[in-house]
Amino acid sequence: MLTALDAPSEALDSAERSFVAKIREHGWFRTGVFADAGGPGFSYTTGFWRNAGRPELIMFGMRDEIAHDIFWDLYRDALAGTDLPVGKRAEDIFGNAPAYVFPVARRHYKDHLGWNCWFYAGDEFPCLQIVWPDRAGLFPWEDRFDRSFEASQVDLTEKGWRSALAD
Repeated sequence: MLTALDAPSEALDSAERSFVAKIREHGWFRTGVFADAGGPGFSYTTGFWRNAGRPELIMFGMRDEIAHDIFWDLYRDALAGTDLPVGKRAEDIFGNAPAYVFPVARRHYKDHLGWNCWFYAGDEFPCLQIVWPDRAGLFPWEDRFDRSFEASQVDLTEKGWRSALAD
């Protein structure tokens, strides 16, 4: 698969060269997007698919440092061949809370994964969304979920988180 790593340096601007250099050095890069009137802040990875053979990841509403640390742990796991349990409760993504992982629908790529679309020259890469619970351990699709956290995560699945749950 051809990526921006294959582009001649002179074809890239300074921001693109810096981005590519970080992926060359570390294997992946985390992009952070600030919250604004359009939605919550989020972070996503670039390089997991190219360098570890695992889907890129996106996570909303986490501080940059926390998201970065979680992604580093998951990158190491990916290099070791570990797959994330898609659509199932995962106890080992966060140290103190469960999580769920769902496929991101490609219709959301352009609005949320801009650097990835550039890096992979399109949307031919998989991406998974990590969803976290409220303080009581409840998820947005569950009864009694703390609605004060509702705007902190955006559902990027094709048909909704509840529909994406594995049987």
